[in-house]
Amino acid sequence: MYWFRRGLIVLALLLIASFIAWFVPRVLDPTSHGPARRARDSLWVSSSPYWIDRQFCRWLSLCGLHHLRRDPAALPSFINITAIEDQVRTELRKRYAEPPLSWEDRTSEDSGTAGTKRFDKKRNVFQRRRILKDVPDYVVEHAPLVHLYSGEQFWPSDIREHVQHMDVLVDEELVNVTDDKLTLDNLHSLNKFDGVVNLHSLDDVETRPTWLHSHDNVPSPFDDDDDDDDDDHIVNGGGPPRGERTTWFDVNKDLPLHRISDPRPLRNAQHQRPLQAKPRRIQRRGHKPDANGYSRAPAVLVLVDKGSGILDAFWFFFYSYNLGQTVLGIRFGNHVGDWEHCMVRFEHGVPRGIFFSEHEGGQAYAWDAVEKRGKRPVIYSAVGSHAMYATPGDHPYVLPFKMLKDVSDKGPLWDPALNNYAYHYNYKLEKHTELDEEAVDAQNRPPSLVPAAKNPHAPTSWFHYNGYWGDRLYTLADMRQWRLFGQYHYVTGPTGPKFKRLGRSKMCQASRCRILYKLDPKQTWY
Repeated sequence: MYWFRRGLIVLALLLIASFIAWFVPRVLDPTSHGPARRARDSLWVSSSPYWIDRQFCRWLSLCGLHHLRRDPAALPSFINITAIEDQVRTELRKRYAEPPLSWEDRTSEDSGTAGTKRFDKKRNVFQRRRILKDVPDYVVEHAPLVHLYSGEQFWPSDIREHVQHMDVLVDEELVNVTDDKLTLDNLHSLNKFDGVVNLHSLDDVETRPTWLHSHDNVPSPFDDDDDDDDDDHIVNGGGPPRGERTTWFDVNKDLPLHRISDPRPLRNAQHQRPLQAKPRRIQRRGHKPDANGYSRAPAVLVLVDKGSGILDAFWFFFYSYNLGQTVLGIRFGNHVGDWEHCMVRFEHGVPRGIFFSEHEGGQAYAWDAVEKRGKRPVIYSAVGSHAMYATPGDHPYVLPFKMLKDVSDKGPLWDPALNNYAYHYNYKLEKHTELDEEAVDAQNRPPSLVPAAKNPHAPTSWFHYNGYWGDRLYTLADMRQWRLFGQYHYVTGPTGPKFKRLGRSKMCQASRCRILYKLDPKQTWY
């Protein structure tokens, strides 16, 4: 009887601990858990061929225990990063001995489409209807600088190269989409399929193919030795919230800007600064990373006019792989394809706030609160997940006691202003996404996304792709998959920039939005 009672107590404690570990992540999960998701979850559990596995999964939230194993960031052959970088630099010197073609100048060798035909405005109605606008100079002057983690294994990737390593699945069935290979110029054609469409890696990601790491896109390390005497390096700790003169923090074309105090100081500031300065020319550079933070992987800049003098500059950063974080040595949250972004909000050319994306959410700050180098805000990208933070260090989330945390530091500095695809987006024309020339011409509809004048032939098809940029959630039958207490080892890849609420009036991606006027050194997990 004594041992029986002891056994019951131990079993009860295990059940309580299991329930807490399962319940807390569900409560803190910002995504929806409606009937459709519960139905999908039931099908996912049923995919396991083992009865005992299905029961453990349903009743104890322990799914795929027999699949558990180590999941290192890189295989042993990739551990010596210095050797890899030396090899890459040697290869790049050979490959780019002559001036490289820019991504704008790619021909049929890269895109599968004749470049002359694509850029012939006499024959292309869609091209003729575009009204090209410059990128305002103030957007470039206040472009973010991104500190990638010093021990990162999965570096910035070029979306043009990423899609070349992808198959297309519709409702988890492989489809033959086209006789030509998948490119940024035909990706929108996948929208014709009914069902869930996703890109699927041609390689097993656990073999860690080279393109997944993007080692050749590593910027040169950042030298911070002489920053102490640099007057341009300004760190603003932020003070108490100041009275705002306008409602810049909540505005779009349906919700105009309102003044909430004496407008004269703002008006004076506007007279001192032109509304739209002449865009600065950015020198074209080679693809080899350099000490200035150039990476051959382009960022994506999407400019969204919200009316009332408000312009949102969305900077998107793409990585071919998201490596999840570990809890007690077990890794959760891996996925193929990773879109992260920050957004700088300008009021008549003056930066007022900035938003950093973090997993399913993010944090907004007043402009004066964040760290700067000169006029440019500094972002810290977390290792593996690439979530964006305003400070280096540990960033716990979802679970208490720092059980699950992102880590960032002052690693290599990436300057996305040196290499990017730039666009103007009109969210009011969001439904006008037809790229078929005859449809656009017949209905007299302007496109919602237009390349900026600096890159007039930038591809737009990829932006209108409605599916996922990476593998769909692996089934429980897949030996690579497990789920413990509601957290998956592999999750579905993300959707693209178009689905990041570009037309939002508030700073944040979520409807509830808190703007911080100073940095939070405590980094609370909730």
